[in-house]
Amino acid sequence: MNKRQAAIAAALAGVCATATAQDTQTHGGKADQERCYGVAKAGQNDCGTATHGCAGAAKVDNDPLEWKLVPKGSCEKTGGKLTPPAPQAPAPEQTS
Repeated sequence: MNKRQAAIAAALAGVCATATAQDTQTHGGKADQERCYGVAKAGQNDCGTATHGCAGAAKVDNDPLEWKLVPKGSCEKTGGKLTPPAPQAPAPEQTS
């Protein structure tokens, strides 16, 4: 490995470390915060879901599957839920 490759590898390692630290803060939250489902506005969710993998990718306001970190005790006061909705079973097939 030459010096240029080593410098590029070191820079990439730094970027990955920074991204990991930010991811930990976002997903873990602070002790005085909690996940609140159904209150995130479009583009303001804090994490991915089954339909997308990124924060800030919510397509509609107040999607019950999207969550946002809020101060503890404020979630249900703002109309949110502390747990995600239960997955819905697929509708049974009808035969004619």
